[in-house]
Amino acid sequence: MGHAPEGNTTGLGDFLRSRRSRVTPQQAGLPPSAGRRRTTGLRREEVAILAGVSIEYYRRLEQGKQQRPSPAVLEAIARVLELTDDERRHLAALGRRPATAPPGAVSRTLRDDVRRMPDIAHPYPACVLSRSSDLLAANGPALRLFPGIEDWPEPERNTARYAFVHPTARELYANWDDVAHGVVAHLRGAVVAYPGASDIREIVEELTERSAEFAALWQRYDVRTRTNGHKVYRHPTVGGMTLTYEAFDVARSDGQRFVVYQAPPGTADHEAMLRLSA
Repeated sequence: MGHAPEGNTTGLGDFLRSRRSRVTPQQAGLPPSAGRRRTTGLRREEVAILAGVSIEYYRRLEQGKQQRPSPAVLEAIARVLELTDDERRHLAALGRRPATAPPGAVSRTLRDDVRRMPDIAHPYPACVLSRSSDLLAANGPALRLFPGIEDWPEPERNTARYAFVHPTARELYANWDDVAHGVVAHLRGAVVAYPGASDIREIVEELTERSAEFAALWQRYDVRTRTNGHKVYRHPTVGGMTLTYEAFDVARSDGQRFVVYQAPPGTADHEAMLRLSA
C-alpha cells in the first residue's frame, strides 16, 4: 500500500526541498567541497546565498513559517534551482496561496454547447475532462481510445484512475511512464490551482492507496501543464498508432478541458485513428 498524501499537499517548503535536492553544487557553479556531503543536492544555506536572501529567511520558507514571499525572491530562488517554466508558475502560485483555503466547489455540470463539442470533432477522438480528470463527455472514438472504460459506471470514469488502475492501461500505452508522469504532474498543479477542492483531494488519496507507482511519483513533486503532447498506443482493436493531443480550457467551467486527439492525414496513424469510428 502506498503512503498517504502529505498533510499539506501544496506546501511551499515541500516543493522547495524536492527541487533543491536535484541541483548539484557543480550545476549551481559552486566549487568542489572537501569531504563527503551528507545532503543530496544543494544545502539550504547554499540556496539562500546564491539567491541573495538570508539563510534564516530561506529556512523559514522551507519550514512554512514565512508567508507570501515577494515575486522577486521567488524568481531568484527559481533561477538557483533551475526551475522549468511550469515549475516557476507553480512556485509563484504556492507563494500566493494562503495558509488555509476554503474547500473548492465540485462541478461536473457541462453547458450544452460544451457537451456537443466532442461530437462536432468526430471522427477525431475528443472528450471533456474535469479539473480532476473525470471523463464528463466523449464521442465514440474517444471512448474506444480507452478500452474497458465503458465497463465502469459513468461517475467512476476518470483518465487518471484509468492510467494507474485499469488493467488494460499498461499494455495500451507504449509510453506508459511518460503518460503516468504527466497525469501526476497535472494533479500536482491542480491542487494548487484549486485549493481545498475535494474532488482533486479524493482522486489523489484514492490513487495513492491503490497504486504504489502513483504514490512514488506523487512524492517527486513534479509539475507539468498538460496542454499538448503525444501518446503511443498498442490498441487491441486498431493496432499501433501515435496520436498527438491538444487540451483547451473551457471558459467559465472551473477547470474543465476539451481534449482532441489527431494524427497527420495520409499516415498509418491517421488510418488507425479513423478505425476507432468504425
